[in-house]
Amino acid sequence: MKTDLDFPNKDLLGAVIFRSDFNEYEMINANQAWSLFFTAGREDKALGFNSEVGRFFTNLLIAAIVAAILWPVLFHPAV
Repeated sequence: MKTDLDFPNKDLLGAVIFRSDFNEYEMINANQAWSLFFTAGREDKALGFNSEVGRFFTNLLIAAIVAAILWPVLFHPAV
């Protein structure tokens, strides 16, 4: 079987974080950071371009940490 697939761009199949145009020390937003986290560095636009999604996941993480800290303090058994 002969395939005619020719990928002239070496960055086409690699992870986004290793592409030459991505790694220029630019600031990324929360949406891109969460997209990279959920896709293991494969795509930085998986969650779209709406910045509210990135803020939602950031606030969800903060709320989980605060709840994990406050739960044992507020609901400890009375001794």
